[in-house]
Amino acid sequence: MLDVPTSVIVYLITMILEKSSLAYLLVSKDGYLSTWGGNLAAYGLNELHEGENVSQQIFFLEGLLPLDGFPLFLPRMKTDYGLCADVHIFPSDEGDWVLLLDATLDEMQISIIQQQANDSVLLHEKLTRILDS
Repeated sequence: MLDVPTSVIVYLITMILEKSSLAYLLVSKDGYLSTWGGNLAAYGLNELHEGENVSQQIFFLEGLLPLDGFPLFLPRMKTDYGLCADVHIFPSDEGDWVLLLDATLDEMQISIIQQQANDSVLLHEKLTRILDS
């Protein structure tokens, strides 16, 4: 394990908690929701019920759980509420943890870069047509 100073760890945790709209779920290995917390409302996850099948409560988890010992990362998933989330799913002794972190800013930056690339291609095609005529 990396030898990271406590001050750095505290800073990183604080930054994640303040800026990432952290939300978490714990799902038992038999697929039932055990516990949850964080800013779930930001992701549209409001009406959760302990002890009920998680895939019936959170549609995007259908078929993903239980994990087979390896973590899973789903980058920039769009929610019904317009927020984009990085979803991290990893196994533990208690069950499978699902973490959601706000990735809306990343998605916006990628969208801008894609639009600029598209504009460049269109401009290149237009110049090519003009020069060929």
